[in-house]
Amino acid sequence: MAEGLFKEGIVGGRLAPTQYAENFSDLHPALDHHEALVESDRCYFCYDAPCMQACPTSIDIPMFIRQISTGNPIGSAKTIFDQNILGGMCARVCPTETLCEEVCVREVAEGKPVQIGRLQRYATDVAMAQGKQFYQRAEPTGKKIAVVGAGPAGLAAAHRLARHGHEVTILEARPKAGGLNEYGIAAYKSTDDFAQAEVDYVTAIGGITTENGKALGRDYHLADLAASYDAVFLGLGLAGVNALRAEGEDASGVSNAVDFISTLRQSSDLAGLPVGRRVVVIGGGMTAVDAAVQSKLLGAEEVTICYRRGQEHMNASGFEQDLAAANGVVIRHWLQPKQVIADGGKVVAIELEYTAMKGDKLAGTGEIVRLAADQVFKAIGQSFEPAALNGSGVSIAMEGGRIKVDGEGRTSLAKVWAGGDCIAGGDDLTVSAVAQGRDAAESINRALIG
Repeated sequence: MAEGLFKEGIVGGRLAPTQYAENFSDLHPALDHHEALVESDRCYFCYDAPCMQACPTSIDIPMFIRQISTGNPIGSAKTIFDQNILGGMCARVCPTETLCEEVCVREVAEGKPVQIGRLQRYATDVAMAQGKQFYQRAEPTGKKIAVVGAGPAGLAAAHRLARHGHEVTILEARPKAGGLNEYGIAAYKSTDDFAQAEVDYVTAIGGITTENGKALGRDYHLADLAASYDAVFLGLGLAGVNALRAEGEDASGVSNAVDFISTLRQSSDLAGLPVGRRVVVIGGGMTAVDAAVQSKLLGAEEVTICYRRGQEHMNASGFEQDLAAANGVVIRHWLQPKQVIADGGKVVAIELEYTAMKGDKLAGTGEIVRLAADQVFKAIGQSFEPAALNGSGVSIAMEGGRIKVDGEGRTSLAKVWAGGDCIAGGDDLTVSAVAQGRDAAESINRALIG
């Protein structure tokens, strides 16, 4: 065990300096040429392609795998980018085990699917490494579109609009473009600053200008955009974090998992990042797993995920849950937070109540358990904050706390479309955000050119 592992409190440098690079190395190393050929040869190239039906962006998966098998990775990349211009990142972060690979005939018959995600990464990496651009801008249309948010939905929309010859201005509140891909996923899923490399690749088509540090509701208003541009696309993502609703959650040492992940992703010195000795993460989704695993990789001694329902209800996939367990994270079910215990204003423990289903409702049983903790992360979902929209002199229809859109991404406001996590009915997946941004862009183009 590394020297200094048992330091008390939330501190950095729990591990040997060389351990950090090893712990945060690529979760799924890239396939080499031979490995890609061998893996692609496992595909049956099904005529009904259940994998393609399961892909939110409808990539022709049998086609791109066949192109790899015939020694044509560049052609394969084009097949992928035709439907998903962020195919490189999606290959890294998509829960393929619950999408395309789950319905792979090899998985159904043998329990070992074709590694579709890794093959997709292989092809897109080859094309990006060569700087291969497959699309040229159409003749300028003279139309101007504002895209709010440089996340997956915004980037996909911007690229497709630029392809049609429109001028696009992306307004991004953060210092860097990329959104969730840059700030919101585990560092071991996207190494070597790939998120920014992909942003550069997407915007290289031309006709796209990005303005960072520009926040809706603070630096400009939606009404202003609607008046100044021919169309507006909202790819705002989710900025709010749900509260624990537990007494004492304002104690020092209790923080949002998304903020922790963002800070880690932007850090140039992992050894300097503070982490607790005993960490408790509240939640059951991908963010909870990302926060828990990375806490362990930073040197936390004990990391526990507490989820209020059963294992079968967790949003984190089976693969993600297994990843957590393989890294020494303990997952406990049927527990909900009741009180954060603090000493001198700093968290020292958390009390949780056991839960059970009573009919079709979740209820506490009254039985309490206390877990020692010097750091607690909240990962119980994010929410959309509409104040920036409806505080700017216009009113946009909402549904379930998010923006209401029709089948093409149109909002209730003329000239305004939306996509990604900010819209009602979204499933909070990068690949779905890309599909929504792409499809909204096509709708905008049809509206603008008649």
